[in-house]
Amino acid sequence: MSGYEQIHRQCRTLENLFDTKLTSYSQLVSTISHRNDDVEASGSDARWKDLEYEIDDLLEKLKDNNEQLSVLANDPDTLSPSILRAIQRHREICQDNERELRRTKTNVQHALDQANLLSGVRNDIEAYKSSAADSLLAERDRIDSSHRMTDDMLAQAYETRTDFARQRTSLTGINTRMAGIINTVPGINKLVSMIKSRRRRDSIIMGVVIGTCAILLLTYLWR
Repeated sequence: MSGYEQIHRQCRTLENLFDTKLTSYSQLVSTISHRNDDVEASGSDARWKDLEYEIDDLLEKLKDNNEQLSVLANDPDTLSPSILRAIQRHREICQDNERELRRTKTNVQHALDQANLLSGVRNDIEAYKSSAADSLLAERDRIDSSHRMTDDMLAQAYETRTDFARQRTSLTGINTRMAGIINTVPGINKLVSMIKSRRRRDSIIMGVVIGTCAILLLTYLWR
């Protein structure tokens, strides 16, 4: 009887401790679902694994104690019906705890996978935003460069137009001065006309001489 009492107390202690740890472990599902950081990168995954290891260890101890109680139950004549019911109850609690732990582990793993997936999606979105921002900045730089090039071309065009205007003004001034000089010295026009007339006369005389010589040469050859 003393052996039963000791194992019974150990079972009660382990069961209560298991319930407490399992409750904390179950709360991880809600905690993981509301996290915004990377589960693995934050180190939380390791802490949850530690808690899971502690619960697994408690379950193994519960199984060992229940096996010892099962050995005692093999001799029902030495145990009262109430003790046999208590042993059966411990066995059922152990089985329920094992099923609940498997279910909770599955839920926690799903929550971990979903949290990591969401974290990966957020990282992809942030990377896309960063890439899009870089592309926009690069496009803005290209546009600014185009604007600077256009401004330079316009500045050169304005400068060229200004040079043409200066040259046109200079030519107009020269023509004006030449006209003024000619009007100031009336004899220049007459001198220019005489030079032109003499050139025409010389050209005519030269043509007549050349023609006469050609005729005389031909006449001499035909004789």
